[in-house]
Amino acid sequence: QVQLVESGGGLVQAGGSLRLSCAASGRTFINYAMAWFRQAPGKEREFVARIWWSGRSTYYADSVKGRFTISRDNAKNTVYLEMNSLKSEDTAVYYCAGRNLGSPTAWGMASPKGYGYWGQGTQVTVSS
Repeated sequence: QVQLVESGGGLVQAGGSLRLSCAASGRTFINYAMAWFRQAPGKEREFVARIWWSGRSTYYADSVKGRFTISRDNAKNTVYLEMNSLKSEDTAVYYCAGRNLGSPTAWGMASPKGYGYWGQGTQVTVSS
């Protein structure tokens, strides 16, 4: 079991940067692949980025590739999302998600249904 708490959201001008953090409780953090999703008003939750348990493998949505960087510090039980060159279309609630690698699922790593653990979300608003 793991509990997730996001922080770091806020209001930023277009072209600016923000760093989101997701703190995980529990001692088995290393057993989890972690991801960030986002959901804008009236839209479905969409995949942003994911990172493997070791931190060596990452994958990004095309819309954020080259601008966002996902990383994790297993010693601190924390995953990060560094967001640069922010655009108005990045405005959304950002959610941290965890997937227990010991519990196989047919859902892909980019599907919200593939993650059993979610944070409460943090709002990111980019003004143009």
